[in-house]
Amino acid sequence: MVMHQVNSTIGDLCMNSYERYMGMVNGEKVDCVPRVPILMHFAARYAGVTYGDFARDCETLVAANRKLAEDFGVDQLDIMSDPWRETVDFGGRIEYLDDAVPKCVRHPLEDSSDLTDLETPDPRTSERMGNAIRAIQLYKVFGFKQYSITGWVEGPAAEAADVRGVTNFLVDLASERGFACDVMDRCVENAIRFALAQLSEGADTIGIGDSIVSQLSPELYEDCVFPREKKIIDAIHAADGLVRLHICGDISHLLPEIALLNVDILDCDSMVDMAAAREALGSQVVLTGNLDPVREVMDSNPEAIRAAVREVYETVGNPYFVNAGCEIPAATPHENLRALCEPLPAQ
Repeated sequence: MVMHQVNSTIGDLCMNSYERYMGMVNGEKVDCVPRVPILMHFAARYAGVTYGDFARDCETLVAANRKLAEDFGVDQLDIMSDPWRETVDFGGRIEYLDDAVPKCVRHPLEDSSDLTDLETPDPRTSERMGNAIRAIQLYKVFGFKQYSITGWVEGPAAEAADVRGVTNFLVDLASERGFACDVMDRCVENAIRFALAQLSEGADTIGIGDSIVSQLSPELYEDCVFPREKKIIDAIHAADGLVRLHICGDISHLLPEIALLNVDILDCDSMVDMAAAREALGSQVVLTGNLDPVREVMDSNPEAIRAAVREVYETVGNPYFVNAGCEIPAATPHENLRALCEPLPAQ
């Protein structure tokens, strides 16, 4: 196995990225706060490749993220590129674009309420989930237990919206809730298979992206989405994986329920009050975020970024990962990302 020197020394501690990441999760003393920014469009631009190639080819994605880890001190290697991996393998069609996330041109159930129209993909042999698993295999060769390796699945609501189309899914929730839940159940079954396959190939963490959930009421979330997210989370934990939940937007109204999910890591967007998130989630869940990716990172300056990160960390304390509220824009100056990822001594 190829090993790479990613160690840093602060005070009397010398740790690699994996040790730092796991130490923070487990409540142990670490040298500095782990850095886990979401870097997709930035990664493609920094590597000098089209976004279509970044999303389509696992070797291109892995090379780009390796370069970010080595050049900026990112502590995590992930497979994030777009939300369509599972959708395509369910029978959807996408169009790859040079400078943006692929466009979905056909949702598998956009004109149908027949669940038998959905394919039943094998994550290991299907087109896009299989590509993600190959990326994890490449990460394992590059830096197993040197960096955290994070796989991803779509959450039940997000994937149901991808399968049906957002408008159709929201109408389903309002008028055909039983059918909406049936669609989510199929998505959960697939997400569990996909997550377990990624863990078996070397991922230590599985991210669950369920962005549309921020648009739902607490009652709708509790009744329809929470139990299905919990089923995925429990399956990942049973396989000894960690869970990172990512929900774009303001989830303040959902924090009491999210606190019951038993996630290990929660991404908080810039709209979320971090003190309130810590109060709701307690002292065991790693919080990440929550600088505004445009105003406080891309359009800011290194000194202000360092101060903003320190302020968030002072607010929430441990356990914490450095991150913006969501994806770092492609046009972010390199010196600004370096400031975000500058080692911050852990408390």
